[in-house]
Amino acid sequence: MNKQSASGKVFLVGAGPGDPRLITLRGAELLAQADVVFYDGLVNPLLLKLTNGRCERTARTQSGNHATVPQDSINEQLIDEARTGRCVVRLKGGDPYIFGRGSEESRALSDAGIPFEIVPGITAATAAGVYAGFSFTHRHHSSAVAFVTGHETPDRETSQLDYAALAQFPGTLVFYMGLARVRTICKQLVAHGKSAATSAAVVSHASMPDQRVVTADLSQLTEAVEQHELRAPSLIVVGECVNQRDTASWFESLPLFGLRIGITRPEQQAEDVVAAVVRAGGQPVVLPTIEIHPPDEQQLQQLDAAIDNPESFDWLLFTSANAVRGFMEQLANRSLDARWLHQMKIAVIGPSTAAELKLWSLQADVISETSRADSLAESLTPLVAGKRCLWPAADRARETLSSLLTSAGAVVQQVVAYRHTDTPVSKELRQEFCQPPLDWIGISSPAIARQSATLFPELVSGESQTRIVSISKLTSEAALEAGLTVHTEAIDTSWQGMLDAIAAAERGYE
Repeated sequence: MNKQSASGKVFLVGAGPGDPRLITLRGAELLAQADVVFYDGLVNPLLLKLTNGRCERTARTQSGNHATVPQDSINEQLIDEARTGRCVVRLKGGDPYIFGRGSEESRALSDAGIPFEIVPGITAATAAGVYAGFSFTHRHHSSAVAFVTGHETPDRETSQLDYAALAQFPGTLVFYMGLARVRTICKQLVAHGKSAATSAAVVSHASMPDQRVVTADLSQLTEAVEQHELRAPSLIVVGECVNQRDTASWFESLPLFGLRIGITRPEQQAEDVVAAVVRAGGQPVVLPTIEIHPPDEQQLQQLDAAIDNPESFDWLLFTSANAVRGFMEQLANRSLDARWLHQMKIAVIGPSTAAELKLWSLQADVISETSRADSLAESLTPLVAGKRCLWPAADRARETLSSLLTSAGAVVQQVVAYRHTDTPVSKELRQEFCQPPLDWIGISSPAIARQSATLFPELVSGESQTRIVSISKLTSEAALEAGLTVHTEAIDTSWQGMLDAIAAAERGYE
């Protein structure tokens, strides 16, 4: 716990517009330090992976099964948690002070004598312009931009918006929270002198994989919005900058834009794949089908017995990144390091396993071209006759490699470096799979293929439109045996290879 001696402190942190990569370095740093995080409904849940603190949703509007939380209650929670000495992060979509209630919260904290800090964030308008392809202040079109609220406080008797002044404003107008009042806003601007032919747009869910942009003349924008059934949060943009979209749009051209992609790796190992999907414009959905565990007591004794006799082996074989991690972590637990391996040669299966080995400052002597046991065995066959091989692997590893190397004259001792168990069916996992439906799901091992068929029977029955990408021929064969239909297969046997295969398949559908 990051407690202070007398009182804690509250940090009002701008989470940015939605793309999780747009949070500031300071914001990410504070999330890592936080004891508790109160996040609002516009915050991308992926940002919560940056904290080990307790997370609580405090949205002021109804969403799904989440209840409405009044602003006064939020203020009280911030104060109460800080008074216990905790480091409290209030994570707010966009920027805390741009049409948010950060100023109300900081005032409540000040009145209560609670120390606080404000961390600015990228506001939604900035992201809406850049991700939709608009430059609000392009020097050939506009020398000014005005941020305007489209939703004033309901207890105000008269509007503070001067539509006559806004209609004459010499630049770009950006209305926050105006989707429900788009008809009124457009009518008022035209009624006060704005040309009905002025270019305009609505950007929905800016910077997110489900971003949608509708453009039209000011007089036709309302009908266009209704026709496309846009949803909040959205921003209305009025000005000539909208005409840049045909040449300046980039986000919607990303290879996985708009696709919901299921990642079936164990949750603690999905971070790099999540990041790759986000970079490519997709929406990652973590669906861990198996869980990784250390060896049990008996298996650990066998692993330790091998570690105690390094002179008994000529080769060390790794057939997965998990095996590398499990084995090297046990060395560390024994206060040993890579020097223990000095007399052994190392062989690994495929580039992903080799990359994990490098993280432990080790280089493989042999790397198979593909992530298949027969490929590794083929590479080793001329080298292992009469040699003793130690093979740390999963508890449910196939015997293919051991059999092939034994046939080549090697002596192979297999020990368990890690166990994997099937993830049980849960309401949360089912909900992630079904709502809304996935576009693709990645299957990265035979075990994951079999468990996916159990967890998501719709993939077997054909009731789901979700398509399947497989990491390798071996995995595709296991998927077919489990009743799954594989729609495409990676050329490079890695998760990045699967994402590339999805992108290629999507181009083929266009």
